[in-house]
Amino acid sequence: MFTRSERYYDAIYSGKDYAAEAAHLKKLIAEHKRLDGNSLLDVACGTGGHVPYLSDDFAYEGLDLDPEMLALSRKRFPDVIFHQGDMVDFTLGRQFDIVTCLFSSIAYTRTEERLRQAVANMAGHLRPDGLLLIGSFLTPQEWIPGHPHAMFVDQPELKLARMNVSGMEGNVAILDFHYLVATPEGIEYFTEHHELGLFTPEQYLAAFTAAGLEVLRDSEWLGGRGMYIGVRGSAR
Repeated sequence: MFTRSERYYDAIYSGKDYAAEAAHLKKLIAEHKRLDGNSLLDVACGTGGHVPYLSDDFAYEGLDLDPEMLALSRKRFPDVIFHQGDMVDFTLGRQFDIVTCLFSSIAYTRTEERLRQAVANMAGHLRPDGLLLIGSFLTPQEWIPGHPHAMFVDQPELKLARMNVSGMEGNVAILDFHYLVATPEGIEYFTEHHELGLFTPEQYLAAFTAAGLEVLRDSEWLGGRGMYIGVRGSAR
């Protein structure tokens, strides 16, 4: 997981089009939402990149496991409520009209059992007729082990290179990131180990169905990775 790169996260993903993603998300919500309320919980919110583009239309709250990510979010958006918790078992004691989990963060559940637990837990934080939207990661067939990757940041006071060679153990993607970072304070090198579950569409659909959700898939989300959209059954 993230152990030392949190402070560089926004620079690494500075090219990510949060505004366009939020616009697409709002379109999906408008198409499938059954409730009039606008409370939204963003699970695995990270440093809050979507906040400026979602808090205008929704009563936004964020949740993340990483305390350093949350510290950055709270500093940037002091008026927004952020919670710390694991998507698999967090408990907030209240329900929302909409729950989202974006940027393929669901893959950090790693196993099908934990995927189902996370989907059920997020569904349990929905009001009846509430909407759950989860952006998926790659499937086992789409993942290419042994492929080298590199990402570079070139800013006046930050030069960063992040490299890895994609690995795979069973149906889990292995990413051992190597960072070389130069700032006015000096140069540092560190590594991070990430493991992400490679789930099939059938596994996602089964997790949503087991959680009592009506489910469909938007294939356009995040360059074709896809978004699963579930509606919790009505209490009526």
